Amino acid sequence: MTDNHKRVGVIGDPVSHSISPAMQQPALDALGVLATYERWHTTAQELKVKVESLRASDVIGANVTVPHKLAVMPYLDEISELANRVGAVNTILNRDGRLFGDNTDVYGFATSLISVCPDAGDRTSLILGAGGAARAIVLALDSVGVRRILLHNRSRQRAEQFTAEFESITLDLIGDGELPAALAEAGIVINTTALGWHAGETPLALELLDGCRPGTFVADLTYRDTDLLLAARERGLGTLDGLPMLVHQGARALELWTGQKAPVEIMMKAALAARSSR
Repeated sequence: MTDNHKRVGVIGDPVSHSISPAMQQPALDALGVLATYERWHTTAQELKVKVESLRASDVIGANVTVPHKLAVMPYLDEISELANRVGAVNTILNRDGRLFGDNTDVYGFATSLISVCPDAGDRTSLILGAGGAARAIVLALDSVGVRRILLHNRSRQRAEQFTAEFESITLDLIGDGELPAALAEAGIVINTTALGWHAGETPLALELLDGCRPGTFVADLTYRDTDLLLAARERGLGTLDGLPMLVHQGARALELWTGQKAPVEIMMKAALAARSSR
């Protein structure tokens, strides 16, 4: 390895499943950036030391995945306004030994949504879940001009706390009994919960999808076909899994690290190949 060879990687626990190396390495190579993209498995106890190691002169930066997107923030020198609004950092830049935290998840979802649903701003959106992932989705929907956002969460108290965290964005809470009407109104339905990682898990009763109007898009942040997406497709609804979001957020991170335009097509092809090989 030469003296000017750089390193970049993904910090998380676990990271063995991460598709990021499979799509970022060919992108770095295509741009002519002499760098290796690595997996950095990091426990909570190891996080502070790992973040400090990013200040090394041969490190460009890092991606951050679960469960560390919030926990890394106190260890950084500067955090973007957007990352502060989201309450999460998923991209770290090493700027001559100073660490800058940013969030590219908002861009990633907004870009992937508009690519399949150009009129997203004119549709009512229904978000399922009020956890950390939902914050980025709310801001992404706001960024593309969505005027009405509905929110459903199993815990009403948690949903009320969540909506109170947004000063300039109005979220309308939907109770269980209001779900059928909300699904009939919504042109976009987004699952931000963890329900869907395993077969048999769904964030709502699938028969409720019968009430969706034709042309509705159903999105899931998990980057594979979930029971929710399969059921939506069976009913002729549009679907969007989390892989395009993963690619576009990674592309934006790459642009922040390198200052070059990301080769999105190369990254998408590599990500699809990595997913299909599992």
